[in-house]
Amino acid sequence: MAAKEFIVAIELGSSKMTGIAGRKNLDGSITVLAVVTEKSSSFIRKGVIYNIDKTAQSLSNIVKKLEGQLKTRISKVFVGVGGQSIRSVKNVIVKELPAETKVTKEMVLELMDDNRNMKYPDQEVIDAAELEYKVDSQLQLDPVGIECSRLEGNYLNILERKTFYRTLNKCFETSGINIAEMFLAPFALADSVLTEAERRSGCALVDIGYDTTTVSVYFKNILRHLAVIPLGSNNITKDIAALQMEDEDAEKMKLKYASAYTEASDIDPKAKYRIDNDREIECSKFIDIVEARTEEIVNNVFNQIQLSKYEDKLLAGIVLTGGGSNMKNIEKAFNNISHIEKIRIAKFVTQTIDSNNPLITDHNGMMNTVLALLAKGNMNCAGGELNPNGDLFGEQNPQKSKEPEQPPRKINEVPQGVILTGKEKQMAEEEARKAKEAKEAAERQADAEKKQRELAEKKQNSLGNKVKKGIKGWFENIIKEEE
Repeated sequence: MAAKEFIVAIELGSSKMTGIAGRKNLDGSITVLAVVTEKSSSFIRKGVIYNIDKTAQSLSNIVKKLEGQLKTRISKVFVGVGGQSIRSVKNVIVKELPAETKVTKEMVLELMDDNRNMKYPDQEVIDAAELEYKVDSQLQLDPVGIECSRLEGNYLNILERKTFYRTLNKCFETSGINIAEMFLAPFALADSVLTEAERRSGCALVDIGYDTTTVSVYFKNILRHLAVIPLGSNNITKDIAALQMEDEDAEKMKLKYASAYTEASDIDPKAKYRIDNDREIECSKFIDIVEARTEEIVNNVFNQIQLSKYEDKLLAGIVLTGGGSNMKNIEKAFNNISHIEKIRIAKFVTQTIDSNNPLITDHNGMMNTVLALLAKGNMNCAGGELNPNGDLFGEQNPQKSKEPEQPPRKINEVPQGVILTGKEKQMAEEEARKAKEAKEAAERQADAEKKQRELAEKKQNSLGNKVKKGIKGWFENIIKEEE
């Protein structure tokens, strides 16, 4: 039976692209209806797309396979944005005001707009977190209604390479897939794996992926730092493969034997691990290879936590997730370097998920991001029913249902963690351009009218005019005297 109502989310990972369809139930749980994966390591590296055509083809394959399982066409999808192209940078915007000016919501929005319009070389602001406002010399989370003469906004801008943003949108345009909404993947993941207490009391969310590791630092429910490290669990696999073996065999050895930390007393100097039928490797050498790369990843993560300036405020410690968090003794490796005692591994999202698919039920953290994107979705993605018999041309050009045109959103109207699609951004920029031109035209008109008034007043007060007035007054006086 064809599904009539569901949400579809797609995650573009470095090892695989994942498409998932699910239905939200009245009790808040989510029923997974279909899951599809496609290998992506040949055209996505470090979370960055390198081949538009191959990516577009894989996206089309994912959607077609999902449609086949759902027996329903997919009208649009939710997409996660992440990868090495993403980073955060702090910014301050200041507005000087007349003495005892009461701060209004419009002033705050204007400050936010000025921040979002900041220019960065080869990068653009795709999202911004409000950290705090300084009203004169006092820090406030909400400055509206307070009197001051100086308003300062402190923001954490999330930047993305312009080329990656354009490439991502181009892939979906090429594949003919409509984007319902683009979510910043680290934001969506945090919403689904962190507790309210962890975000409030302070924690570092570390997502150890295939090619990258994403670090998100939260304190008082606000994102304070975001960084993507170009190192992931695949770097450990590559080091093992350097022992002259295939990547697949190296991955199997990693999953079977690798430990992020091993006590020296537990290492048997005579023990060996079998590589294949003819070769073996000493356990101590294998342990050294794995621990060296793991230590590099952990050191880089802790460095980002230190750069956030919140390392001593993380009362909830570190929360690990992603496929790399499954490595044995990974908590001990993080504890040894960071000296942070509280470390939790988030094997699954906080939402109740109903599924019998092993990819979901294994609870190994590898599906957390795509499940988080599914949970964030809030629009029905179902199109028309799929024709089970097809047509003479294999339904190459199916009739798509037309979506009503939505008015373009202003950037300050977009919720945090949501990114404007390429089409939306173009429409918003066009609206902003028109508004700017209308404002400039009104200012020119007002300026011209002001100049006309000044000219009239100048003419009125000119010397010639004063002489005329004097002569006229002299005649009027003579006439009065004669009378």
